[in-house]
Amino acid sequence: MSIGLRRVLAVTAAISLGLGAASCDSASQSSSGGSGGGPAPLPAAAGRGAGRIALLLPEARTTRYEQFDRPLIEKRIKELAPDAQVDYYNAGQDAAVQQSQIDAAVKKGAKVLILDAVDVKSIQASIQKAHDAGVRVVAYDRLAQGPVDAYVSFDNRKVVELRGQAAAAVDGTADGGGTITTDGSATDPDAAAPSAADPNAAAPSAADPNAAAPSAADPNAAIPTAVEPNASGSEASGLSVPLTGQDFQLDGVQKILAGTQAMSVYKPFKSQADVAAQLAVDLAYGQEFGGALVPTTVTSGSSDKVPAGLIAPVALTKDNIKATVVADGLFTVAQICTPDCAAACSAAGLQ
Repeated sequence: MSIGLRRVLAVTAAISLGLGAASCDSASQSSSGGSGGGPAPLPAAAGRGAGRIALLLPEARTTRYEQFDRPLIEKRIKELAPDAQVDYYNAGQDAAVQQSQIDAAVKKGAKVLILDAVDVKSIQASIQKAHDAGVRVVAYDRLAQGPVDAYVSFDNRKVVELRGQAAAAVDGTADGGGTITTDGSATDPDAAAPSAADPNAAAPSAADPNAAAPSAADPNAAIPTAVEPNASGSEASGLSVPLTGQDFQLDGVQKILAGTQAMSVYKPFKSQADVAAQLAVDLAYGQEFGGALVPTTVTSGSSDKVPAGLIAPVALTKDNIKATVVADGLFTVAQICTPDCAAACSAAGLQ
């Protein structure tokens, strides 16, 4: 961290990862949040023949994939098309493994791939091969390069806005302080794209020429698993660092209750899963999807124009934990309110 920074106002983590449990009293590791709103799923399909859909997720270390995305997608596909066959693949954060999994899914007869790419660039050749074989591709969460048929994710510009607003609200930015942003993996387009899309993202750097130095000085800035330990390190150094993030996990919710994390961004994984499942079922059974599911268009890194459904996120604070993650069934009060968190839960009205 540059000595020239007069004070640190916020550390923002572009992605969050499964780094282990943390309590309200000693949250040495962190996480973040997501939900609220999104397109309603369409009515279940009736009288359709069998279809094969491959679900390819990037890794299992982040809790969202196994606990939320996979079961939600599989459940919705079965509701829409009970005779559909869903083949599940997890790449274990290995891009080469995922490329082999796509080849295997195509050989197995998949008509549609729901793909959350490990590396959105290197997967392009595999997507092209699938496309050439007549297999349709729904990019999930990350916009993979190549001939993708549809893309389902969250409004990343809004994610940045929510986090920036929260950081400013915690300590204010008018006094010339700086913001440190750790962007996450270079293979994830969402890690760098939001700050480029947000016209306010460069403001701290303009105000303080040293504001951008921490990312360059921090060798862990591009390593996903190091995002949250860096935040803990700031606390250990005696710095007052309001912390924001996105993509929730249980320990992140507990950190927000404890006051060691200012907020997170709650993303409605169920809405995302519902839209992806509907798109996949429509494509698997030969029905082109409607514009209501993908009302906008985005351009991928390979310059492909892709129909997109971008779901609105919500700022997650201690004031709306009950109305978001608890109400949506992602975590129960009992899971959140461990003995270490009892006092914080009581103060927030959860108990």
